[in-house]
Amino acid sequence: MTGLITGLFNLGTGEIIIIVFAIILLFGAKKIPELMHGIGKGINSFKKGMNDISDEINRPADNKENDGKDEAPK
Repeated sequence: MTGLITGLFNLGTGEIIIIVFAIILLFGAKKIPELMHGIGKGINSFKKGMNDISDEINRPADNKENDGKDEAPK
């Protein structure tokens, strides 16, 4: 995981340690799991929204013509 972080932001080990230490000082050790849980929920919600949009875009055009209805009203 640190390889991904250092590759994306070009951070070294020393910078990562300083950032983690600053986060612990700002939020406290007890709040960090709650913070990570909230971030995880936000990321999952964002991914779900992106997948819904992608499905909407890739849906065949003839589904939009019937508004999702299979049969015409009798």
